[in-house]
Amino acid sequence: MVAGVATLGLGGPGLLTHPGFLAWQTVAVAITLQAVPFLLLGTVVSGAVNAFVPADAFTRVLPRRPAAAVPVASAAGVVLPGCECASVPVARSLIGRGVTPAAAFAFLLSAPAVNPVVLVSTAVAFPGRPEMAGARLVASLAASAVMGWLWLRWGKERWLRMPARRLGHEPGRGRWEEFRLGFQHDFLHAAGFLVLGAMAAATFNVAVPRSVIDTFSESPWLSVLFLALLAVVLAVCSEADAFLAASLTSFSPTARLVFMVVGPMVDLKLIAMQAGTFGRPFALRFSAATLLVAVVCGVLAGWALL
Repeated sequence: MVAGVATLGLGGPGLLTHPGFLAWQTVAVAITLQAVPFLLLGTVVSGAVNAFVPADAFTRVLPRRPAAAVPVASAAGVVLPGCECASVPVARSLIGRGVTPAAAFAFLLSAPAVNPVVLVSTAVAFPGRPEMAGARLVASLAASAVMGWLWLRWGKERWLRMPARRLGHEPGRGRWEEFRLGFQHDFLHAAGFLVLGAMAAATFNVAVPRSVIDTFSESPWLSVLFLALLAVVLAVCSEADAFLAASLTSFSPTARLVFMVVGPMVDLKLIAMQAGTFGRPFALRFSAATLLVAVVCGVLAGWALL
């Protein structure tokens, strides 16, 4: 509604039927609808964690040493079939339950990239090339663990803002009531930032001509950097990004691997959701560092395995 009012004010009613605006609208809605089911999954898991899981359950399962908890949390991402939209509210709940932020952030990055749904879709998108799925698994696990250790070493608590909401069971309130309230809060809070990220990604899709994309594919290093940035702005769900990567046949396998490693860890909607959940100081620093680490891990995995 807000976008429609702004459009009418800037360009008149005719802009609403312009092919460029219609394309922008289609992409924005498609990204949002693609991500909403997984955001719903994440907020359901988050609400269930808050209401039904004992407060010390995760701290008992993970190693006591934070440095050892990071790779364990990274590997735990294999069991959650969701995209990056689902991982943000879950990571928020983990921190609220006493899990060290470094481990929660390692899980946040690995879950969308190494779960079985994503690995199977990658294998299907690249028939006859199982090494693409293997390289994606290795690079994504490495990048998530490295980011967890980097936060453990240099992360500052003052960068991290948690919403002022008590997590866990409150006396006098039923578990299902807590689940409903927690789910409602997390879903409505994250959905707004998801929509903002989808609108930004749609703007890039419409504004950048195809000829620009083809120009970058001719240079091995520029192609890697370009596809890394493309993954950030396209904000394609991790369950679908392998098929888009497979279609970019003019780019090298390593560049396409980097696209698949970066996308689930850093994209516009994820940055917006992180900013809304953990605060802008955290989101800007964490996203910039994650982008660099993901590119390096993707290139090294591509060099060694492809």
